[in-house]
Amino acid sequence: MRKEVDLAGIYPPIPTPFDCDGQVAEEKLTENLHRWNEYKLRGYVVLGSNGELVLMDEEERLLVLRTARAAIPEDRLMIAGTGCQSTQATIELTASAAAIGADAALVVTPSYYRGLMTRDVLREHFHAVAEASPIPIIIYNIPACTGIDLDAHTVAELGEHENIIGIKDSGGNVTKLAEICRLTGPDFQVLAGSASFLLPALSVGAVGGVLALANIAPAQCLLIRQAFLDGDLEQARQVQLRMIPANVAVTRRWGVPALKAALDMLGMYGGPARRPLLPLSTETKGELRAILTMAGILHEDR
Repeated sequence: MRKEVDLAGIYPPIPTPFDCDGQVAEEKLTENLHRWNEYKLRGYVVLGSNGELVLMDEEERLLVLRTARAAIPEDRLMIAGTGCQSTQATIELTASAAAIGADAALVVTPSYYRGLMTRDVLREHFHAVAEASPIPIIIYNIPACTGIDLDAHTVAELGEHENIIGIKDSGGNVTKLAEICRLTGPDFQVLAGSASFLLPALSVGAVGGVLALANIAPAQCLLIRQAFLDGDLEQARQVQLRMIPANVAVTRRWGVPALKAALDMLGMYGGPARRPLLPLSTETKGELRAILTMAGILHEDR
Protein backbone atom coordinates (compact mmCIF):
# COMPACT_ATOMS: atom_id res chain seq x y z
CA MET A 1 0.00 0.00 0.00
CA ARG A 2 1.41 3.39 -1.05
CA LYS A 3 2.41 5.58 1.88
CA GLU A 4 0.69 8.95 1.83
CA VAL A 5 3.09 11.90 1.88
CA ASP A 6 1.80 15.11 0.36
CA LEU A 7 4.74 16.74 -1.39
CA ALA A 8 2.87 19.78 -2.73
CA GLY A 9 4.85 22.93 -2.01
CA ILE A 10 8.26 24.56 -2.20
CA TYR A 11 11.48 23.06 -0.78
CA PRO A 12 14.94 24.60 -0.58
CA PRO A 13 17.70 22.01 -1.09
CA ILE A 14 19.72 23.48 1.75
CA PRO A 15 23.50 23.92 1.63
CA THR A 16 25.63 22.23 4.27
CA PRO A 17 27.54 24.92 6.19
CA PHE A 18 31.24 24.31 6.82
CA ASP A 19 33.50 26.38 9.06
CA CYS A 20 36.89 27.77 8.06
CA ASP A 21 38.50 24.44 8.98
CA GLY A 22 36.14 22.51 6.72
CA GLN A 23 34.10 20.97 9.53
CA VAL A 24 30.29 20.85 9.56
CA ALA A 25 29.08 24.03 11.29
CA GLU A 26 26.09 22.61 13.19
CA GLU A 27 25.09 25.85 14.88
CA LYS A 28 25.07 27.71 11.56
CA LEU A 29 22.82 25.07 10.03
CA THR A 30 20.41 25.49 12.93
CA GLU A 31 20.48 29.29 12.59
CA ASN A 32 19.81 29.12 8.86
CA LEU A 33 16.88 26.75 9.37
CA HIS A 34 15.37 29.08 11.96
CA ARG A 35 15.44 31.83 9.32
CA TRP A 36 13.89 29.62 6.63
CA ASN A 37 11.24 28.44 9.09
CA GLU A 38 9.80 31.97 9.00
CA TYR A 39 8.45 31.22 5.50
CA LYS A 40 5.61 28.86 4.55
CA LEU A 41 7.90 26.31 2.97
CA ARG A 42 6.58 22.75 2.76
CA GLY A 43 9.89 21.41 3.97
CA TYR A 44 13.54 20.98 3.14
CA VAL A 45 15.80 18.71 1.14
CA VAL A 46 18.83 17.92 3.29
CA LEU A 47 21.94 16.44 1.62
CA GLY A 48 20.85 17.13 -1.92
CA SER A 49 23.27 18.33 -4.59
CA ASN A 50 23.48 21.75 -2.92
CA GLY A 51 24.13 19.96 0.36
CA GLU A 52 27.41 18.59 -1.06
CA LEU A 53 26.44 15.02 -0.16
CA VAL A 54 29.04 13.56 -2.50
CA LEU A 55 31.86 15.42 -0.72
CA MET A 56 31.01 14.16 2.77
CA ASP A 57 31.67 10.98 4.73
CA GLU A 58 28.99 8.91 6.44
CA GLU A 59 29.51 10.37 9.90
CA GLU A 60 29.16 13.91 8.56
CA ARG A 61 26.03 13.02 6.63
CA LEU A 62 24.34 11.63 9.72
CA LEU A 63 25.41 14.65 11.76
CA VAL A 64 23.81 16.98 9.22
CA LEU A 65 20.60 14.95 9.18
CA ARG A 66 20.34 14.89 12.98
CA THR A 67 21.05 18.62 13.27
CA ALA A 68 18.55 19.50 10.57
CA ARG A 69 15.78 17.30 11.95
CA ALA A 70 16.12 18.94 15.36
CA ALA A 71 15.61 22.38 13.81
CA ILE A 72 12.83 21.49 11.36
CA PRO A 73 9.30 21.77 12.80
CA GLU A 74 7.19 18.63 12.83
CA ASP A 75 4.75 20.14 10.33
CA ARG A 76 7.53 20.54 7.74
CA LEU A 77 8.88 17.62 5.75
CA MET A 78 12.53 16.64 5.85
CA ILE A 79 13.52 14.91 2.62
CA ALA A 80 16.93 13.31 2.93
CA GLY A 81 19.26 12.87 -0.02
CA THR A 82 20.41 9.26 0.29
CA GLY A 83 21.48 8.29 -3.21
CA CYS A 84 24.87 6.57 -3.36
CA GLN A 85 26.69 4.78 -6.15
CA SER A 86 25.86 1.31 -4.84
CA THR A 87 22.42 -0.06 -4.10
CA GLN A 88 23.55 -1.38 -0.72
CA ALA A 89 25.01 1.94 0.40
CA THR A 90 21.83 3.72 -0.69
CA ILE A 91 19.69 1.28 1.30
CA GLU A 92 21.86 1.73 4.40
CA LEU A 93 21.88 5.54 4.26
CA THR A 94 18.14 5.58 3.62
CA ALA A 95 17.53 3.40 6.68
CA SER A 96 19.73 5.68 8.79
CA ALA A 97 17.90 8.77 7.54
CA ALA A 98 14.55 7.18 8.36
CA ALA A 99 15.72 6.35 11.89
CA ILE A 100 16.76 10.00 12.36
CA GLY A 101 13.31 11.16 11.30
CA ALA A 102 13.37 11.84 7.57
CA ASP A 103 9.91 11.77 6.00
CA ALA A 104 11.10 10.67 2.57
CA ALA A 105 14.33 9.92 0.72
CA LEU A 106 15.55 11.59 -2.46
CA VAL A 107 17.51 9.00 -4.45
CA VAL A 108 19.64 10.13 -7.36
CA THR A 109 20.42 7.80 -10.25
CA PRO A 110 23.77 6.01 -9.76
CA SER A 111 26.04 7.11 -12.56
CA TYR A 112 29.70 6.17 -12.17
CA TYR A 113 29.30 3.18 -14.54
CA ARG A 114 27.09 5.31 -16.75
CA GLY A 115 27.35 3.13 -19.83
CA LEU A 116 25.96 0.18 -17.86
CA MET A 117 23.07 2.08 -16.28
CA THR A 118 20.42 0.57 -18.54
CA ARG A 119 16.71 0.82 -17.94
CA ASP A 120 16.70 -2.65 -16.38
CA VAL A 121 19.62 -1.85 -14.08
CA LEU A 122 18.02 1.38 -12.87
CA ARG A 123 14.65 -0.29 -12.38
CA GLU A 124 16.22 -3.01 -10.24
CA HIS A 125 18.17 -0.41 -8.25
CA PHE A 126 15.17 1.80 -7.44
CA HIS A 127 12.94 -1.20 -6.71
CA ALA A 128 15.51 -2.67 -4.31
CA VAL A 129 15.84 0.64 -2.47
CA ALA A 130 12.07 1.13 -2.37
CA GLU A 131 11.48 -2.39 -1.08
CA ALA A 132 13.99 -1.97 1.72
CA SER A 133 13.10 1.59 2.68
CA PRO A 134 10.83 2.33 5.66
CA ILE A 135 10.09 5.76 4.15
CA PRO A 136 8.84 6.74 0.68
CA ILE A 137 11.31 7.22 -2.17
CA ILE A 138 11.49 10.19 -4.54
CA ILE A 139 13.46 9.69 -7.74
CA TYR A 140 16.08 12.35 -8.41
CA ASN A 141 16.81 12.97 -12.08
CA ILE A 142 19.67 15.44 -12.64
CA PRO A 143 21.29 14.73 -16.02
CA ALA A 144 23.67 17.73 -15.76
CA CYS A 145 25.49 15.94 -12.93
CA THR A 146 24.91 12.26 -13.71
CA GLY A 147 24.83 12.19 -17.49
CA ILE A 148 21.68 10.06 -17.19
CA ASP A 149 18.26 11.38 -18.15
CA LEU A 150 15.39 9.11 -17.20
CA ASP A 151 12.71 9.11 -19.88
CA ALA A 152 9.02 9.53 -19.07
CA HIS A 153 8.11 5.89 -19.64
CA THR A 154 10.86 4.66 -17.30
CA VAL A 155 9.73 7.12 -14.62
CA ALA A 156 6.12 6.00 -15.05
CA GLU A 157 7.16 2.38 -14.73
CA LEU A 158 9.10 3.11 -11.55
CA GLY A 159 6.15 5.08 -10.23
CA GLU A 160 4.05 1.95 -10.23
CA HIS A 161 5.95 0.78 -7.16
CA GLU A 162 3.89 1.62 -4.10
CA ASN A 163 6.86 3.11 -2.21
CA ILE A 164 8.07 5.38 -5.03
CA ILE A 165 5.90 8.47 -4.67
CA GLY A 166 7.39 11.06 -6.99
CA ILE A 167 10.28 12.60 -8.85
CA LYS A 168 12.41 15.70 -8.62
CA ASP A 169 13.39 16.39 -12.21
CA SER A 170 16.12 18.96 -12.82
CA GLY A 171 16.43 18.40 -16.55
CA GLY A 172 14.18 21.28 -17.55
CA ASN A 173 12.33 19.38 -20.29
CA VAL A 174 8.78 20.55 -19.67
CA THR A 175 7.40 18.31 -22.41
CA LYS A 176 8.81 15.31 -20.55
CA LEU A 177 7.37 16.55 -17.27
CA ALA A 178 3.97 16.80 -18.93
CA GLU A 179 4.34 13.26 -20.26
CA ILE A 180 5.24 11.97 -16.79
CA CYS A 181 2.15 13.64 -15.36
CA ARG A 182 0.05 12.10 -18.16
CA LEU A 183 1.42 8.60 -17.73
CA THR A 184 1.32 8.41 -13.94
CA GLY A 185 -1.61 8.37 -11.56
CA PRO A 186 -2.62 11.16 -9.19
CA ASP A 187 -0.59 9.61 -6.34
CA PHE A 188 2.70 10.12 -8.18
CA GLN A 189 3.95 13.65 -7.55
CA VAL A 190 6.25 15.69 -9.80
CA LEU A 191 8.54 18.37 -8.39
CA ALA A 192 10.36 20.87 -10.59
CA GLY A 193 14.09 20.68 -9.91
CA SER A 194 14.88 24.31 -10.74
CA ALA A 195 13.21 27.69 -10.24
CA SER A 196 13.97 28.57 -13.86
CA PHE A 197 11.05 26.39 -15.00
CA LEU A 198 8.84 26.34 -11.90
CA LEU A 199 5.84 28.03 -13.54
CA PRO A 200 5.95 25.94 -16.73
CA ALA A 201 6.24 22.80 -14.59
CA LEU A 202 3.24 23.79 -12.48
CA SER A 203 1.25 24.45 -15.65
CA VAL A 204 1.63 20.82 -16.79
CA GLY A 205 0.91 19.18 -13.44
CA ALA A 206 3.88 19.53 -11.09
CA VAL A 207 2.86 19.98 -7.45
CA GLY A 208 5.81 22.14 -6.42
CA GLY A 209 9.54 22.40 -6.63
CA VAL A 210 12.88 21.68 -5.00
CA LEU A 211 14.59 24.94 -5.82
CA ALA A 212 18.10 26.17 -5.04
CA LEU A 213 16.71 29.69 -5.41
CA ALA A 214 14.33 29.07 -2.49
CA ASN A 215 17.35 29.23 -0.18
CA ILE A 216 17.83 32.92 -0.97
CA ALA A 217 14.44 33.94 -2.40
CA PRO A 218 11.85 31.82 -0.58
CA ALA A 219 9.17 34.51 -0.71
CA GLN A 220 9.48 34.87 -4.48
CA CYS A 221 9.39 31.10 -5.09
CA LEU A 222 6.34 30.75 -2.86
CA LEU A 223 4.69 33.65 -4.66
CA ILE A 224 5.10 32.03 -8.09
CA ARG A 225 3.32 28.90 -6.89
CA GLN A 226 0.61 30.74 -4.96
CA ALA A 227 -0.13 33.12 -7.83
CA PHE A 228 -0.44 30.12 -10.14
CA LEU A 229 -2.84 28.39 -7.73
CA ASP A 230 -4.87 31.60 -7.42
CA GLY A 231 -5.14 31.88 -11.19
CA ASP A 232 -3.08 35.07 -11.30
CA LEU A 233 -0.91 33.89 -14.16
CA GLU A 234 0.35 37.35 -15.03
CA GLN A 235 1.84 37.89 -11.59
CA ALA A 236 3.28 34.37 -11.62
CA ARG A 237 4.81 35.05 -15.03
CA GLN A 238 6.33 38.35 -13.99
CA VAL A 239 7.99 36.92 -10.88
CA GLN A 240 9.14 33.83 -12.78
CA LEU A 241 10.87 35.94 -15.43
CA ARG A 242 12.50 38.22 -12.86
CA MET A 243 13.97 35.26 -10.96
CA ILE A 244 15.60 33.46 -13.89
CA PRO A 245 18.95 35.32 -13.98
CA ALA A 246 19.42 34.92 -10.21
CA ASN A 247 18.55 31.24 -10.39
CA VAL A 248 20.99 30.63 -13.24
CA ALA A 249 23.71 32.42 -11.26
CA VAL A 250 23.43 30.12 -8.22
CA THR A 251 22.92 26.92 -10.22
CA ARG A 252 24.27 26.31 -13.72
CA ARG A 253 26.59 29.33 -13.91
CA TRP A 254 28.50 29.39 -10.60
CA GLY A 255 26.83 26.65 -8.54
CA VAL A 256 27.18 25.91 -4.84
CA PRO A 257 29.93 28.49 -4.14
CA ALA A 258 27.63 31.19 -5.52
CA LEU A 259 24.66 29.99 -3.50
CA LYS A 260 26.76 30.13 -0.35
CA ALA A 261 28.11 33.56 -1.25
CA ALA A 262 24.55 34.77 -1.77
CA LEU A 263 23.55 33.54 1.68
CA ASP A 264 26.46 35.48 3.16
CA MET A 265 25.33 38.61 1.31
CA LEU A 266 21.84 38.19 2.76
CA GLY A 267 23.12 38.02 6.33
CA MET A 268 22.73 34.25 6.68
CA TYR A 269 25.61 31.77 6.78
CA GLY A 270 26.97 30.43 3.54
CA GLY A 271 30.63 29.96 4.30
CA PRO A 272 33.05 27.98 2.17
CA ALA A 273 32.19 25.16 -0.16
CA ARG A 274 34.16 21.98 0.28
CA ARG A 275 37.17 21.45 -1.96
CA PRO A 276 37.60 20.84 -4.82
CA LEU A 277 34.97 23.59 -5.16
CA LEU A 278 36.63 27.00 -4.93
CA PRO A 279 35.23 30.29 -3.61
CA LEU A 280 34.08 32.97 -6.02
CA SER A 281 36.53 35.63 -7.08
CA THR A 282 35.98 39.20 -5.92
CA GLU A 283 34.93 40.13 -9.44
CA THR A 284 32.39 37.31 -9.65
CA LYS A 285 30.99 38.20 -6.24
CA GLY A 286 30.42 41.72 -7.50
CA GLU A 287 28.58 40.39 -10.53
CA LEU A 288 26.50 38.08 -8.33
CA ARG A 289 25.62 40.96 -6.02
CA ALA A 290 24.41 43.01 -9.00
CA ILE A 291 22.25 40.14 -10.26
CA LEU A 292 20.65 39.61 -6.84
CA THR A 293 20.01 43.33 -6.49
CA MET A 294 18.41 43.53 -9.93
CA ALA A 295 16.12 40.63 -8.99
CA GLY A 296 15.03 42.39 -5.80
CA ILE A 297 16.50 39.61 -3.65
CA LEU A 298 19.28 41.76 -2.23
CA HIS A 299 18.75 45.41 -1.30
CA GLU A 300 21.29 48.15 -1.83
CA ASP A 301 21.79 48.77 1.89
CA ARG A 302 23.30 45.31 2.50
